[in-house]
Amino acid sequence: MRLHSVLGLIGLGYLASASNLRARDYDAQDYYVLHLDSTTPPSQVALQLGLAHEGQLGELEDHHIFSCHKQEVDVVHTALKERRRRKRSFGGSDILDGVKFAQKQKIKARMEKRGPLPPPPEGYAAPVEERQESPSEAVLAKQAAVAAALDIQDPIFHEQWHLLNPVQVGHDVNVTDVWMQGITGHNATVAIVDDGLDMYSDDLKDNYYAEGSYDFNDNVLEPKPRLADDRHGTRCAGEVSAVKNNVCGVGVAWDSKIAGIRILSKLITDADEAVAMNYAYQHNQIYSCSWGPPDDGRSMDAPGILIKRAMLNAVQNGRGGLGSIYVFASGNGAANEDNCNFDGYTNSIYSITVGAIDRKGLHPYYSEKCSAQLVVTYSSGSGDAIHTTDVGTNACYNGHGGTSAAAPLAAGIFALVLQIRPDLTWRDMQYLVMQTALPVDLDTGDWQDTTMGLKYSHTFGYGKIDSWATIEAAKTFKNVKPQAWYYSPWIHVNQAIPQGLEGLAVSFEVYPEMLKAANLERLEHVTVTMNVAHTRRGDLSVDLVSPDKVLSHLSASRKLDNAPEGYDDWTFMSVVHWGESGIGTWTIVVKDTNVNEFNGTFIDWHLKLWGEAIDPAAATLLPMPSEHDDDNHDQIISTTSIAGTTTTLAPVSTQTSLMANPTDHPDRPVNAKPTGTTEDENTPTNTPAATGIPSSWLPSFFPTFGASPKTQIWIYGSAALIVIFCSAVGIYLFMARRKRLRNNPRDEWEFDLLEEDEAEGLNGGGKVGGKKGGKRRAGELYDAFAAGSEDESDGEYVDGVEGGDEQEKRLYEDSDDEGRHVIGEDEDEEEVVNEKFSSVE
Repeated sequence: MRLHSVLGLIGLGYLASASNLRARDYDAQDYYVLHLDSTTPPSQVALQLGLAHEGQLGELEDHHIFSCHKQEVDVVHTALKERRRRKRSFGGSDILDGVKFAQKQKIKARMEKRGPLPPPPEGYAAPVEERQESPSEAVLAKQAAVAAALDIQDPIFHEQWHLLNPVQVGHDVNVTDVWMQGITGHNATVAIVDDGLDMYSDDLKDNYYAEGSYDFNDNVLEPKPRLADDRHGTRCAGEVSAVKNNVCGVGVAWDSKIAGIRILSKLITDADEAVAMNYAYQHNQIYSCSWGPPDDGRSMDAPGILIKRAMLNAVQNGRGGLGSIYVFASGNGAANEDNCNFDGYTNSIYSITVGAIDRKGLHPYYSEKCSAQLVVTYSSGSGDAIHTTDVGTNACYNGHGGTSAAAPLAAGIFALVLQIRPDLTWRDMQYLVMQTALPVDLDTGDWQDTTMGLKYSHTFGYGKIDSWATIEAAKTFKNVKPQAWYYSPWIHVNQAIPQGLEGLAVSFEVYPEMLKAANLERLEHVTVTMNVAHTRRGDLSVDLVSPDKVLSHLSASRKLDNAPEGYDDWTFMSVVHWGESGIGTWTIVVKDTNVNEFNGTFIDWHLKLWGEAIDPAAATLLPMPSEHDDDNHDQIISTTSIAGTTTTLAPVSTQTSLMANPTDHPDRPVNAKPTGTTEDENTPTNTPAATGIPSSWLPSFFPTFGASPKTQIWIYGSAALIVIFCSAVGIYLFMARRKRLRNNPRDEWEFDLLEEDEAEGLNGGGKVGGKKGGKRRAGELYDAFAAGSEDESDGEYVDGVEGGDEQEKRLYEDSDDEGRHVIGEDEDEEEVVNEKFSSVE
């Protein structure tokens, strides 16, 4: 009784917190999110900036939201820029020094629901309608027996083939025997993040969880559908938690609680979405998300930094530290050749990405493929769809479909798992569903064997979810050890990509010492962040081959994608290499699939391995993401690439391993990042300690380049000889020039004629190294030393952990009474730098 009262007070606390969420008026107000040092009072920051403090940003610790009347300028950016200038000139301390990150909020493009199906592509041949198969008498008898035993009187239960399929026997989620054990989702809560939830539906109201619900579109407590097309969330909710009664059908976890978080009906900001993705995360265990960027075969979009932080915060702190479970629909754009690795939500390591199969176990034309897809489950296709609840007191619907219907069905199954194993972490759930999935359509799914002894298909993931198998495995599942990770240095390529079937292959060797130092025992997720310049992005495809010769299609060509910018620090994700050691040669193959006038350059990439820790006691939490996480391009490794490589399931073993030898800093043709920066505490390091570079005879402050001691002796010996030789030549030339100047005073001023290409560079007449936008050398200097402008970045990092004097190491020249300019983060920095280049005395 006492526990019930405590939980009730906690619930009231969430209601009180929700009632304090102020409505946003983006027409009249500007809103800013500031990440403050924990010792910096937000009230004083508000006073200094002339803003109103609106409170902490949801569950993100030390993140606060501020507001002011709408203005043309970014008042926070202006104030922080002035503070940095004064600090460089005069030093001292100021309350603004406690601002670690600032971002003015902008209305973002609305996410698209993945329920209403796109039309079949032109020329698409629909399956020939077969004569209706006769139901299995045995399954019909079982259906009746289950209904009688569990007192299921819902009128459309017999139509819910995804729960028990009497026609295509075996093509269902295999849940009835789970129910017969009394496992029906009790004490589990699923939040439907969508366009609302009809809490007054007779099919949902008994399971509606008000404390976990909120309407972020209209800023009210009840996320009730208000627009004509606000039906999507209610239909998804019915799949999960429709009550066992005499209305419509039943949810797969009919005893679970269902919350509604409404975000899809109006435009919102990253700040709003970040709060929504953490909302009531001690109570809401599973977040079902059947939406994402447009599935048009053209878009390439990822969550902003605040949303990324919210999702990491949820997996680290949600459910008492066990981690919130995010379920995302893979996408409905397969007919447009879309791929779920171009969606930063579905390719997140924190998401369980779920694709669709139809009632015959076939791949429907809309369900997207990608290496980030973990599993599939049932949805529309082959002439039928999901039968579920609709908006209205007693309304039902028989046409719910798309990957939108697959994701909540999976979320409901996970609710069943949490009833018996509430102690499972977010990663445990991924292990369970992957290890118990059943491969389907083995003849057409392009299946390959993985190191774990499982099969993987980019079309079907590890297979379809089997509720009974997952529950049985969960009963004895041993929790995995904490997460660990390894980041490789940036691997610079800077080579043209051949057109056609041949690709440009580059390899990187991972040594046991590297993973031991990173405390990484075995792999789960693999991510690759890369930069590719190309004049038509849709022509590109990328494959990754692991040391175990397992293949991930990280990206595929897209016929509708005409974007001219290629990949700009884009991160692809793969679950294909689960269970591998990670040790050995990793090869990435970039292809320009079409022979045409569009071409490109593979610039650089780096590899991130995620998995289970060796020593749980040595495990640490991943720091909050920063916009500068991928900026450390000065950690250069040169490479020998292999042109003319084609990728198959059994790649040839002639790829040249990447040698970890240093080179000069090559110019990056596009996507220039600030170099020479010092990583902040929020950025995983790639120091020798972190990467496990082999032991060295050198002092700790000398780099080892990942080479053996003998190679290090050769490197430093050669370098020493070069330095001695150059020093001698320099001394000789200096003495000779000094003597000549004494003998001929007219030669005191000497000028060298510029080469033609150098002159063009200084005059802005040509591109430098193919840099995007054709920036001049002065512009290159700007890119290398100054932070991006407001239009180029999701936020501004300033003094402190996430930037500023310690993070930037940029070129500055303090203002003085003679009117000299400050070179730094002013909007006119490039012009100022150009002025310095052109005003040589």
